[in-house]
Amino acid sequence: MLTGQPGPSDESARAQSRTVNAINLSGASDLLLVCEHASNHIPPELAGLGLTDDMLSSHIAWDPGALPVATALSRALDAPLIAHRLSRLVYDCNRPPEAESAVPAVSEIHAIPGNTNLTPAARQARVDLCYAPFREALSAAIEDRIAQARPPVLVTIHSFTPIYRGQRRDVEIGVLHDDSDSRLADAMLDSASMDRRFDVRRNAPYGQSDGVMHTLQEHGVSRGLLNVMIEIRNDLIADEAAQADVAQWLGACLRDALECLGANTQTHEGGA
Repeated sequence: MLTGQPGPSDESARAQSRTVNAINLSGASDLLLVCEHASNHIPPELAGLGLTDDMLSSHIAWDPGALPVATALSRALDAPLIAHRLSRLVYDCNRPPEAESAVPAVSEIHAIPGNTNLTPAARQARVDLCYAPFREALSAAIEDRIAQARPPVLVTIHSFTPIYRGQRRDVEIGVLHDDSDSRLADAMLDSASMDRRFDVRRNAPYGQSDGVMHTLQEHGVSRGLLNVMIEIRNDLIADEAAQADVAQWLGACLRDALECLGANTQTHEGGA
């Protein structure tokens, strides 16, 4: 290698700085928060994927309100947070590279011109730009905690639209889990049942059959870590005050759930 040329670690760090927002990595909490759909930013070279500004500000491009809620939780619980800096229309980091929906040609009912008829090389470029740095950053944060004998509790934060394909969704907060491990979801649902303020449901508005468990499976279930995915209806977190309010409720629910589970960072082998 020539003197002055960046090595692989330099390239990796540069890619991560462009696509990954790592917040409070040294936080004292055993929780590790993840927000895969935090941003609607499209790199200039992709020319907005051929979409209007209204479409790029809508839920098809990101999870509105999810990052402020995750950030508020990070502050309140002193928890690290890994968030993606680019729109899920560039690449959905909660999907594996082989999934067609990782780079969707259609989102809900909207065609995405910039994702249509991509060559294998163009799809791989999206993987290299988005998924690989995000996966590496999240894996590194997890492995660092495990090396300190502090296996983290993985919590991913999402939001969803109140109306999807013309259908109203009554559920307000979803607590999602992979079929192989429902421990944290079960404990959170038990806690939520004591406070009927929100309509909280298991695996709603999505479930495992919808292909939304990739982050949990790849980074949590595979390591035997406690894990859960939170979905919040985005009209409930449309402004700063509402975001802080929901974050406070979620924080209390998570604390109760982890207290009920006892040793909240013990690894788990096999099914729940």
